[in-house]
Amino acid sequence: MKPKTQPILSFMAMLMAILLGTTASLIMSDWMVSADAQPTADIASTSTIIFAEDGIAIRGTDAVAYFTEGKPIPGRQEFAYEWQGVTWLFSSAEHRDLFASNPRAYAPQYGGFCAYGMSYGALVSIMPEAWSIMDGKLYLNYSIALQKKWKEDTARYIDQANLNWLALKTK
Repeated sequence: MKPKTQPILSFMAMLMAILLGTTASLIMSDWMVSADAQPTADIASTSTIIFAEDGIAIRGTDAVAYFTEGKPIPGRQEFAYEWQGVTWLFSSAEHRDLFASNPRAYAPQYGGFCAYGMSYGALVSIMPEAWSIMDGKLYLNYSIALQKKWKEDTARYIDQANLNWLALKTK
């Protein structure tokens, strides 16, 4: 099925509005991803949608490092682990084993897609450096600028993203 470009264009318009310091509320209704749209990332053929490129989750970043090191660290192929149909990379065997023992404790919310994007029902790619941990859960965002917007009302965005993620997973 051919991807629809409208959600991507609307997202880019919204992002430009945020970066320019203007309101993006007028375009939010056009920014929803329809059920048949395909995100730019690979979707695993499992019950969970995971942000992956070339089969590698979250741009190859070590998900455990956000919790243990307090920053994103690139993973290495020698410490790879398969989960939910994609490959997760880690910076050490210890991190790989921590993840393997309880993947849901370390995996980012919303399959690693942008948390702010999910609050509007959109599957949007991420930048590993745009992250936060809230209540023991990892959230990734599209960019540092968008992360600033996310942090303005995180609780509300999480509530909306949770609803959208649940709806997406049940389709």
